Amino acid sequence: MKSEHIDADSVLAAQFLKYSRRKLLLEYWPRLRSSVQPLTDQQIWWRPNGASNSIGNLLLHLNGNVGQWLVAPFNGYRDERNRAVEFRERRLISGRELLERLGATMQQASDTLDQMNTERLSRVYEIQGYTVTGMEAVYQVVEHFGMHYGQVLWIVKATTGMDLGFYRELDNTGRAS
Repeated sequence: MKSEHIDADSVLAAQFLKYSRRKLLLEYWPRLRSSVQPLTDQQIWWRPNGASNSIGNLLLHLNGNVGQWLVAPFNGYRDERNRAVEFRERRLISGRELLERLGATMQQASDTLDQMNTERLSRVYEIQGYTVTGMEAVYQVVEHFGMHYGQVLWIVKATTGMDLGFYRELDNTGRAS
């Protein structure tokens, strides 16, 4: 009976990790990257008002979050993130540089997810002052990335009028053809 429980846990962990990987690394990240690449640095750093973030700030923030919540704790790296700096930045760091930085972190995230297993998902970690399981940390990263990914897409559409075309496979009823 115990081995059946362990096998079921392993299957569930594998399903969770497969779906997390798909959303984070095969959907959100490539779409975000392709949406930001054609923008000018001025568009990347545009903000509607002082209380809002630019795409540049959001890219810095996503890089910090993925590194802090996924890469560092599961690889035993020291957390050196300064979250406040991500939002205070006002220099026109090029879009290319921002995407390269985030791309390197996303590669580390991919490598980290490749090493994930049931034991690591159930282990308890201290991250950003919170006590969480590995599963909670992975979920936080995917959910957090998805939220800011949506903000980036909104800014891209609002500033360029581009149709990003991510759901062209859906017919007029909203169902895949």
